[in-house]
Amino acid sequence: MFQLPILNFSPQQVAGVCETLEESGDIERLGRFLWSLPVAPAACEALNKNESVLRARAIVAFHTGNYRELYHILENHKFTKESHAKLQALWLEAHYQEAEKLRGRPLGPVDKYRVRKKFPLPRTIWDGEQKTHCFKERTRHLLREWYLQDPYPNPSKKRELAQATGLTPTQVGNWFKNRRQRDRAAAGPPNNNNLGRLQEETPPGREAAVTPARPGGRRTAFSGV
Repeated sequence: MFQLPILNFSPQQVAGVCETLEESGDIERLGRFLWSLPVAPAACEALNKNESVLRARAIVAFHTGNYRELYHILENHKFTKESHAKLQALWLEAHYQEAEKLRGRPLGPVDKYRVRKKFPLPRTIWDGEQKTHCFKERTRHLLREWYLQDPYPNPSKKRELAQATGLTPTQVGNWFKNRRQRDRAAAGPPNNNNLGRLQEETPPGREAAVTPARPGGRRTAFSGV
């Protein structure tokens, strides 16, 4: 009977590969590597005690939409504090996405608060301290620095910044979007030069409309309802 080749990797070597692929942000390769690991009971038992491997499995489960597997990993394995921030972000973001799919609309701040109350962080990824759902000062500082360089980061930059801050790319994208909206509000009504930016960020199905010119010659823009 034909047998698949067995990878002669020690648990430490497997963990090292997982960490390298996680840091690179190459989730597809990370997933393929995890699938290639041996399935013998003894080997699986050793790997399932390794935090880097478990964290990699959780990340792949999140990015493939396998939230049940993600929750199972996070609820049944104790993680060190160094992994808490990233795994907490995965836990919350997965529940947010499930709630959005169920409701058929984006979640507002109140909706997210209710989701957090309904699905509290498991103690396996939480040290028991009350968590404020605001970014830490170091994270905010890094986000602000990147924002000053480029208020419209592409997906690659979002992934890079997510890796640097322990956030998810979705959280990074939302932060930049909210910051741009605050800056526009502080600057007053947009003029014709930045109207194009406003139209770029108008959600699909909602056209940016321009009011007739006022006596002073200025125009204002708003999103149609």
